[in-house]
Amino acid sequence: MKRIRVSRWTLPGSVRRRLDTVAVEEPMELRVDTRPVAVIMRTPGHDEELAVGFLVSEGMLRRRAELRAVRPDVRNRRGNVLDVFLEPEVTVDFARLTRHVFASSSCGLCGATSIASVQRQFPAVRSTFRIAPDRLLALPESLRAGQLAFDATGGLHAAALFDAAGHITGLREDVGRHNAVDKVVGRSFLDGHCPLGTSGLLVSGRVSFEIVQKAVAAGIGLVAAVSAPTSLAVEFARASRVTLIGFLRPGRFNVYSGSERLGGPG
Repeated sequence: MKRIRVSRWTLPGSVRRRLDTVAVEEPMELRVDTRPVAVIMRTPGHDEELAVGFLVSEGMLRRRAELRAVRPDVRNRRGNVLDVFLEPEVTVDFARLTRHVFASSSCGLCGATSIASVQRQFPAVRSTFRIAPDRLLALPESLRAGQLAFDATGGLHAAALFDAAGHITGLREDVGRHNAVDKVVGRSFLDGHCPLGTSGLLVSGRVSFEIVQKAVAAGIGLVAAVSAPTSLAVEFARASRVTLIGFLRPGRFNVYSGSERLGGPG
């Protein structure tokens, strides 16, 4: 977070100078075995998790044993170049990186082509995760309580993992909703907890195709959001056996796919 001076205008004409807190957005260059693979605009902090989660969602990392080390480039004084080193036996196909293809809703690929491309990397989810509806409904309040950076800036997205009892087990914030997901998945991967077949994913904004892609890559069977999903996110969730929940608000939510994961005591 960063403090800057602003002019606060209040009708019918009052102007006051004051300090405001804004979310920090800076680029981070990610390199794998010294080869640049991406420049990610992110909120600094938890960069190791972000890098690892990104590589999990891109199919470059599948097991904790494949990761040798993650460390900042000591020659970069700004601290925004991160090196990831894989074990020698890991074969890297750099041509399979998809972030530049799927990051934008205007990427130009049709839905069927996009889904087929990702499904060649990640099979349908086999998670047996289930949660009671009342426990699901209590999650947005828990997520909101953990958004400390959002309270200060109003400019950050959040992603959280939760268990079948409705407890949040990990939460991260970032200017990019996909970065927040990468950070929370990356933390779990570093702790040896992937695939995440016993967890659900909650995001503070809308659900895009890319968010569902990241869930599938991490083995997550249920994705919930306080806002809407896109049409391609719904299609991909149905094709990948992911339960997709939207408009998770007090007393109500929409189920777009996979209602079989809702139920049980609660």
